[in-house]
Amino acid sequence: MPDNTPTDEDFMRLALAEAQAAAADGEVPVGAVVVKDGRVIATGRNAPIEGHDPTAHAEIVALRATAQALGNYRLDGCTLYVTLEPCAMCSGAMLHARLARVVYGAADPKTGAAGSVINLFTHDQLNHQTQVLGGVLADEAADLLRGFFKERRVNLHPLREDALRTPDARFADLPGYPWQPNYISDLPALGGWRMHYLDEGPPLRQAQGDRNITWLCLHGNPAWSYLYRKMIPVFLASGGRVVAPDLIGFGRSDKPKKDSAHTFSWHRRVLLEFVERLDLRNVVLVVQDWGGLLGLTLPMDAPERYRGLLVMNTTLATGETPLSPGFLAWRTMCAQNPAFDVARLFARGNPQMSAEECAVYNAPFPDKGHRAALRAFPAMVPEHLDDDGAAVSRQAQTFWSNQWTGLSFMAIGQQDPVLGEPVMRALHRSVRHCPEPMLLPQAGHFVQEHGEAIAQAAVRHFGVAAPR
Repeated sequence: MPDNTPTDEDFMRLALAEAQAAAADGEVPVGAVVVKDGRVIATGRNAPIEGHDPTAHAEIVALRATAQALGNYRLDGCTLYVTLEPCAMCSGAMLHARLARVVYGAADPKTGAAGSVINLFTHDQLNHQTQVLGGVLADEAADLLRGFFKERRVNLHPLREDALRTPDARFADLPGYPWQPNYISDLPALGGWRMHYLDEGPPLRQAQGDRNITWLCLHGNPAWSYLYRKMIPVFLASGGRVVAPDLIGFGRSDKPKKDSAHTFSWHRRVLLEFVERLDLRNVVLVVQDWGGLLGLTLPMDAPERYRGLLVMNTTLATGETPLSPGFLAWRTMCAQNPAFDVARLFARGNPQMSAEECAVYNAPFPDKGHRAALRAFPAMVPEHLDDDGAAVSRQAQTFWSNQWTGLSFMAIGQQDPVLGEPVMRALHRSVRHCPEPMLLPQAGHFVQEHGEAIAQAAVRHFGVAAPR
């Protein structure tokens, strides 16, 4: 005769039903069931929002209901099933209740206290030992959580009427760019526009030690964070954290419809707020092109956050010296050909790139409506003393010359006709204690396309060794 005894999977399905009910109420979908002698005693679902109660996790709700049903706060012989690995609070409550077993579904790498972050159930000093089994219907539990947060992320960043958003399909299966997107839209300066960024490597609390670095990688026009794909793996292998935002108007970030939305001061303010919101520390600032025009003005506002500078083909536009002939030619070309082919631009200066890689640089800009930043940025470079950004760039030049105390490393793509070696040599003279630059004879303006060797040299220069 068939054995009809309920299994762990059967009880976990009941917990999953509770998790689905929590999601329907707008709560994080976690559900729990307490069983004794093969009989369900009580159930629970997440309810912190509804009850204004930070302790109302599914497990706590189920434990309270079970204690009431049994008339005892000791729950000897009971098994608790929960769809997500319990946190420290819930694990402590389970041990105090003297549960016989805890069975959970998906692991929680951020707060799990049954083995993912810590394991409270393995301490022999405690006077009660609870058996733990994880991974039961883990895929179903994880899918429920992923679906819930995906929907929340979409709804969290609604598209403003004065902006466009490049369809996600244009960023599918990008060669050499496997990282997951992150978005932020609640910075005061953003006003609801959605900004994309990469955030890879150890979490902040681990990346702030003396040995670990946060590499803040800022791109220029008309690129986006894809430009750093050859450098990011090297930085990650060294044990560091990598944060690489897409400026508004570029990459996966929202694209204002009007050219006038873009100003030097506004983009700088966004970056300052971004660094503060993510509380980035032990930062090596990695910049090129507009990433430098803007980025080189950031550290003087919070020098304690910055540990180093990795600077590639860029400049400080102070309005005191004429812009280079190469840049003026670039600005004229952009004005005369506002629909220029971005992929062709990269292919012309980087013959080593594949056609697929070059095409990625066209991906953010499906039509002219998405190209306001490409039209605006060339004219935004400060040329005169009273231009927007010129004064703060002069202040930054004084900072780098007189107050900067961190390490610096410079790499120059010598084939760059816009911001090449003469411009970089002038910048080199403005950066205090900057050693002789690394020269790349084959690299052009987008020097990061030769970035693996630069990243390896930078890791050595900043004294970071890959973990063994």
